[in-house]
Amino acid sequence: MAREKKPVHKVQMTDGKRNIIQQLLQEYDIQSAEDIQAALKDLLGGTIKEMMEAEMDEHLGYEKSERSDTDDYRNGYKPKRINSSYGSMDIQVPQDRKSTFEPQVVKKRQKDISDIDQKIISMYAKGMTTRQISDTLEDIYGFEASEGFISDVTDKIMPQIEDWQNRPLSEVYPVLYIDAIHYSVRDNGVIRKLAAYVILGINPDGRKEVLTIEVGENESSKYWLSVLNSLKNRGVKDILILCADGLSGIKEAIAAAYPKTEYQRCIVHQVRNTMKYVSDKDRKPFCADLKTIYQAPTEEKALDALERVTEKWSEKYPNSMRSWKQNWDAISPIFKFSTAVRRVIYTTNAIESLNATYRKLNRQRSVFPSDTALLKALYLSTFEATKKWTMPIRNWGQVYGELSIMYEGRLPE
Repeated sequence: MAREKKPVHKVQMTDGKRNIIQQLLQEYDIQSAEDIQAALKDLLGGTIKEMMEAEMDEHLGYEKSERSDTDDYRNGYKPKRINSSYGSMDIQVPQDRKSTFEPQVVKKRQKDISDIDQKIISMYAKGMTTRQISDTLEDIYGFEASEGFISDVTDKIMPQIEDWQNRPLSEVYPVLYIDAIHYSVRDNGVIRKLAAYVILGINPDGRKEVLTIEVGENESSKYWLSVLNSLKNRGVKDILILCADGLSGIKEAIAAAYPKTEYQRCIVHQVRNTMKYVSDKDRKPFCADLKTIYQAPTEEKALDALERVTEKWSEKYPNSMRSWKQNWDAISPIFKFSTAVRRVIYTTNAIESLNATYRKLNRQRSVFPSDTALLKALYLSTFEATKKWTMPIRNWGQVYGELSIMYEGRLPE
């Protein structure tokens, strides 16, 4: 889907605007675009000061030049530095004797009027490190933002992450994928590898939906059972087909949590794991032979193809086809379906496009400072990627109809 373009601002000139521009040119001797920025920065500071003076007038009930019998009165100014889209600037905040004045244009303790929080979060979502964000803000806006400040800003989304991870889910997911991407994370000075397990579902409307992201270290049936039970607690009553690689303990966990769920070994991962044994010169013919297995029209013909491929390559690559026979019970469910359904199960476009977004994080950061930093980056990347998910997957009507027949009574009408 094409990226949505932001609307372009169209300048509409009026006599009032022309007069203001002429006055600007005369007042600031503008010769360049940089001069315009400096003038606007100066005007912004002056406008804020005038607005605060007006707010103080309203607060006290009389203007600066007037006399009053009230026991509260102006009490000078307090300097304050704020950050704006034009850079840092010093302003003078009017004070009152009783310290009851609450300015609204720039509130107390507010030090930023540039919406910088959203800019920081957007850059973080694109995989930039806190150091890179800090440098970018200084280059573009001319003010310093410490790495600690940037971490504090991104920490504000942690409650959102918790809410997102606990939100209610659909009762039924026709297809669910589990995939993992590995990241390096620093823990007490030691760098270790952590896996981010992404659970993506296709809901009954045919739309992709990231259900959760689990950052973990050790796979086991106990671990996966806790993950699947958390989906249950969020309202998932049934999963028709769960596609995953050979995650340790996943098969036993599925049998315990969702005994009616069909476990389908991810064909793409199966092929990749097989090709690890194969030299470059044999990759093309070997891949072509593997296709005769997983693209076979029936399981019987697939088994025939499996025997032929094994016999052909076993002498040269004796271990390459072993996992196909060992995991055939998890590979074979795909053969009961039509091409349309197989494409949904087999093709990993749904999760691979998402993984491409996650892999950008690895390219941007070789090591994450903590597992919390990793979780924040994954969540924000997910939010950015899923903005585009507005349409059902292709041929969903046909796929849904076939699954409704295959799994009678388990899908909503």
